[in-house]
Amino acid sequence: MSAFLVRTSAIARKELLHFLRDYQAIYLALGMPLVLVILFGYAVTFDVDRADLAVVDQDHTPASRHLVASLNASDTFRVATRLESAGGVEALFRRGAVKALVVIPRGFGRRLERGESADFQLLLDGADGTLARTILGYTAGITQAETLERLRQAGLSARLPLEPRVRTWYNPRQRSALFIVPGLVAFVLAIIAVLLTALTVAREWERGSMEQLFSTPVGRLSVVLGKLAPYVALGFLQMLLVVVAGAWLFDVPLRGSFLLLILATALFLFCVLGQGLLISVITKNQQVATQVGAISALLPSLLLSGFLFPIENMAWPLQWIARIVPARYMISCLRGILLQGRGLDQIWPDLLAMAAIGLVIVLAATMRFKRRLD
Repeated sequence: MSAFLVRTSAIARKELLHFLRDYQAIYLALGMPLVLVILFGYAVTFDVDRADLAVVDQDHTPASRHLVASLNASDTFRVATRLESAGGVEALFRRGAVKALVVIPRGFGRRLERGESADFQLLLDGADGTLARTILGYTAGITQAETLERLRQAGLSARLPLEPRVRTWYNPRQRSALFIVPGLVAFVLAIIAVLLTALTVAREWERGSMEQLFSTPVGRLSVVLGKLAPYVALGFLQMLLVVVAGAWLFDVPLRGSFLLLILATALFLFCVLGQGLLISVITKNQQVATQVGAISALLPSLLLSGFLFPIENMAWPLQWIARIVPARYMISCLRGILLQGRGLDQIWPDLLAMAAIGLVIVLAATMRFKRRLD
């Protein structure tokens, strides 16, 4: 056992020296996570903030002006233009000048004074379906609040037959950053870890140093573990960088156990580093290894992991494919630990899935690595 540890540590030290001499790899490993946190945290957002609104007020009463002022006073809308009729809104939609149009018909204020139902029209630019649905929801909320306020002013009961009392847990303000940044940890680790390790054995083959490695008494398992060890430590550093940057820039909390976060990260690194090593063992070429690593890590981690889109909404073949994507389980763990404060009794299925996937990948890489020249 002592000889095994000595040989494994020697391989790990050799791999660490290779990494420290490669300044581009250092930037990729330490600079890219911070860049991605800033880009995804600020650029990728589902929040609606000051959407441009056009208004056609055909009533010109205090009631109609109050409705427009209520929409404009919210953080969601900004009255960008006022039109005489709805005929010109299509040109505005085509230019992207406004995202919605509110049409207040004549008699709006008079019907409100009589206590009757008063309608107004909302036209939405449906080219962006997500934005349109969000604007519709915000408008319904503002309208309901105005209705209750008018009932109170009239001295009538402000209680509706069904009145929901909504309380949003874990993300009360529904900020996109709290949804994006935890998943970004898994995305960064998947991309960078696979790309870095995909070059390890492929680099040895291209440089011709694999023959020297074969002349030593180092076994296959020592080579595999030794080459993975430096990148495990690097992966933990990347995780800490993203979590600290997320907490500092976007107030991402840590409500669960830090030790449980370490455990989840270790199992995920076991998967993605093994994936990169398996790619390098099979391809034996740095350029091909980089391409295969980018495709096999980037697309599944972005599209099939639940990072941006719910897996439950995907077609069933993609849902089955997502079962073998390690990032799917890591993102579930991250959001559970950071945002919800989940414990081991809630996330153990995700941990077990990552352990099983990682074991299969590392065993495949070890078996594929042969101590002979073809």
